[in-house]
This record gives sequence, structure tokens and C-alpha cells, in this order.
Amino acid sequence: MSKDYLAARQKKLISQLKRIGAEALLVTSETNVTYLTGFSGDSSYLLIGKSQTVLISDGRYTTQLEEECPGLDVYIRKATEPMTAALEKVLKKSHLPKLGFESHVVTCDLLDALSGLSPAVQWIPVSGLVEELRMIKDASEIQEIREAVSQAQRGYEVFRAMLTDEMTELQGAHELEHAMRRFGARQAAFDPIVAVGERAALPHAIPTQKQMGESPFLLVDWGAMTQKGYRSDLTRMIIHGRASAKLEKVYQTVLKAQVAAIKVIRPGVSCQEVDQTARTIIQKAGFGKQFTHSLGHGIGLDIHEGPRLGGNIAMELKPGMIVTVEPGIYLPGWGGVRIEDDVLVTRTGHDVLTSVPKDFESVIL
Repeated sequence: MSKDYLAARQKKLISQLKRIGAEALLVTSETNVTYLTGFSGDSSYLLIGKSQTVLISDGRYTTQLEEECPGLDVYIRKATEPMTAALEKVLKKSHLPKLGFESHVVTCDLLDALSGLSPAVQWIPVSGLVEELRMIKDASEIQEIREAVSQAQRGYEVFRAMLTDEMTELQGAHELEHAMRRFGARQAAFDPIVAVGERAALPHAIPTQKQMGESPFLLVDWGAMTQKGYRSDLTRMIIHGRASAKLEKVYQTVLKAQVAAIKVIRPGVSCQEVDQTARTIIQKAGFGKQFTHSLGHGIGLDIHEGPRLGGNIAMELKPGMIVTVEPGIYLPGWGGVRIEDDVLVTRTGHDVLTSVPKDFESVIL
């Protein structure tokens, strides 16, 4: 990842510290450390401020840090040195009286330990500051997510061609992940959902030994993670038998809702307006109570991150945000339908990053 992008992220974060009354921030979220430094390892803290930025890690990552974070000030702690002891040494050199900490990440035990390091340090709770920055993707992140989409879609093509009546949900999930890895993915973005027939009524169904041939349709929710950790998230239906009138009606309703919601995505539109656009269509079709979750969420280094497209989210969309749009209808005992795409908010509107066909005729094998 370009040092220019990383430097820009760090600069944006440092500019926010004055607003919260802190001179530096202790970043303990591994994902946020990756976002700010490009380091892909774990068990590391980042102390970042205007006067000093230092990554605290351990000897396992000495060479990796040289490769991934050239030029970054790094403190390598000894195997017998606790993280808090290493942090104490760094803090003594920094002479910073007011430090922020990620209050949504730090445990009570860790906060007690931090408070005991130096009586002179005032610890200021900060929640979601880095996550706010992560909502707006820079050009390098957009390219990574495009790559994650490509890996997912190519893997899905292979998976779809492999389907047989005897294949189980669990086998299908494994084959799908293997196919994505063949096209360069580090791994699946999350455990793939392959849900046959009535099990598709479970929005987060866990794959079982149920066979594909036990129902004429299945739901597949999957995504790829790139080598740098960015993720995609898609959902498609596959119909491999005769489609009933009920299945076609439910599918067309979900598709209509999804297309309408995507159409309104642009800067300045609120998250709740996008959600309501899809929800109104599903409600008018008589399935309002069967749409049981919010419309979508942001994706990036985490599979679920801000912003969330929900009925109570007044936040306005901004260029650079990437969100999923995934309405669904779930009918216990019968099955469910969900359609999901990844959408980039642009300066003038939106760009649908995913391109797997989703018209009703295309999902029929």
C-alpha cells in the first residue's frame, strides 16, 4: 500500500485529536492499526500524535514490519516484556499528559493497567474516531475492494458450474472458498452461507449436510478477502428446478426493492432514506414483517463497518463510502430470498461494483 495513502490517513486522524482534547491516541484495535500503518500482523499497539508516532510490536514481526512499514518508528518488545511495560517505556520518552484510548475496544482490565502506568497521564475515552475515517475509502481501498469483488465473482462462477444434486451445503461452502482462493483471495471474507430451500429463511444460516437436490432453490451469501485484508459481500439465489409462482413473486419483489434502493444512492441522501425506499416496496407487497434486518452496511477491512443503511440512521452518504444493499424476505418453513450488491457512493451518484446477473431468468440454472 502506498506510503502516501497511509500518511494521509495518519494526518487526518492527528487533525482530529485537538477536537477531543488529546495530544495522541493509543490505537489498540488490530484492524485500526492495519488501516493506519499497513501492518498486517496482530498483538501490536500504535501510539499516534503530532509529535510522535510509534508502533509497539514484538520480535515475531521484525522482518514483516520492515517490509510493510518502512520508515515507521517501531518499538520491538522482548518476549518476556508485557505490552503494558513496553508502552510505559514509550510513554516516558513522549512526555504526553493527555492521551486518548479506544474506549470501544479497551477492556476494563486494560484500562486499569493503563491508568497505573503513569499518574501524570490523563486518559481520555475516544469511541469510533478511526472508524469514522474508515467510512470514506481512498483510491487504494476502492481498488482493493474492486479486487475482492472480482475474486468473489470468479469463484462464484466456478462454484455455480460445480453444483450437483448430491452436493451438501457444507461442501458447497468449502468449494466456493477454495475457488475464490484460486483467484487470489487470502480467504473468504466471512464463512460463506449456502442455504437450501427452507433453510434460506435463516438470514445467517450455517451450512449443513442438507443436499442441493432437496429443494429447487438455494441462497448463497459470500465474499472474498484480498491479500491486504479488504472484503466483498454478495448474495445471489440459484434456482435449479421448476420455480413456483410464489418463489417468482418473492424474488421479483426483493429485486424491485433492491434496484429502487440502489437508484437513490448519491451524496447527501440519508441512510434511512435508502433503507425506507426498499422497505416500502416490500411492505406494499405484503412482506413487511418478513424483512427482518436493515438494508445494508459498509464494508472494508471488516465485513460489517460504517455506515449502516437502517431505518433509524440519519447519517448522509458521502463520496467514497461503500455499502451493501441487501433486502430480503424470509418465510419460516418455506425459505427466503435475498439479493446483495456492493455499491460505491461517487461524487455524482453511485457505482455498482458487483456484476453477477440477478434478473430472474439469470438465476435459473
